[in-house]
Amino acid sequence: MEKATLGIVYECLRCGAKVSIEELELRGGEIKCTVCGYRVLKKIRPPVVKRVQAK
Repeated sequence: MEKATLGIVYECLRCGAKVSIEELELRGGEIKCTVCGYRVLKKIRPPVVKRVQAK
């Protein structure tokens, strides 16, 4: 279930499936894995490194 989306992507902690925010909204906005039905999802961080300049 690998999809390239620009929106927010969540990962199920039980089965590891990637679920986009668009899929969750289509299912009524319920926070639930679309594969196994588990209710604990974590937000995947983008691979962007944030740099802060020291003063």
